[in-house]
Amino acid sequence: MSEAMNRIAQIGILPVIRIDRLEDAAALAEALCAGDIPAIEITMRTECALDAIRRIKTQCPQMTVGAGTVTSPELADRALEAGADFLVSPGLNPETVEHALSRGAAIVPGCVTATEIEAGMGMGLDTFKFFPAEQMGGLQTIKLLSGPFQKARFIPTGGLNYSLLPQYLALPQVMACGGSFMAPGELIRAGAWDRITELCKKAVKLSLGFALAHVGINHTDSEQAQSSAEWFCRAFLMEKDEHKGAVFAGSMVECLRGKGKGTLGHIAVSTASMYRAMAYLQNKGFQLRQDAAGVDEMGRTKWIYLADEVGGFAVHIQQR
Repeated sequence: MSEAMNRIAQIGILPVIRIDRLEDAAALAEALCAGDIPAIEITMRTECALDAIRRIKTQCPQMTVGAGTVTSPELADRALEAGADFLVSPGLNPETVEHALSRGAAIVPGCVTATEIEAGMGMGLDTFKFFPAEQMGGLQTIKLLSGPFQKARFIPTGGLNYSLLPQYLALPQVMACGGSFMAPGELIRAGAWDRITELCKKAVKLSLGFALAHVGINHTDSEQAQSSAEWFCRAFLMEKDEHKGAVFAGSMVECLRGKGKGTLGHIAVSTASMYRAMAYLQNKGFQLRQDAAGVDEMGRTKWIYLADEVGGFAVHIQQR
């Protein structure tokens, strides 16, 4: 995976924007960054598109900027020379794809059929734009295509909105969701940058899906842990679940049979994506404890503790 695609995957959301006025470019980029989405795909459908890429890369170098609607090798060259970090094409044009790859550029072609995906993977690609997503069967189609093409990753675009965002991002085959719902054209034309920032934050919150998983309480011994678990079960109609190191009262309270992480215990927060959540927290300046983490059989992080202790409790995030 290229560096640009890795950054897109960590964010999980890709604004796909048409910029009609060059003076909007930098202000829009700043609004997206303030909303924790430092990425954009600028469609090559306006006269100022290439200049918009140049301006954003100059004034907001932290942005990952893609050029969309790249339909020829010539347009690919112009976009890359303007500073584009990656290219997106509406369909699978072998000439354009091979030219981009020969230049070492990341390119994401639009592919919605098995024939297109197989052809793209034969060229060495693994990431595809799935457009128009909802009109082409959406989630169900992506699931079916992922059967024969297990290494393929998709950026669905077209017809997505806030209610659909968590459903799409719950699929491991979905690298990111594209669209303009977080920065619609009317808000750009109105210069409503604060509102765009708010919409971006809403999208990020939905994509991460943070929620309380359980509270872990430290005890001096197994007997005390049993007593606490039984109290919660009696009070709140929970079922007791015995484990080697702890007794659970339902899924909400973990009564440890001794002292675990934290002075008093720990708080577990679940997330829709450990990959995105870890990147988000680190970008916000939180430290993650690599010495206090667990991985699955694929080597992916299942849970990890943060370095901070809050109110006597350690905190960890875990995959939902």
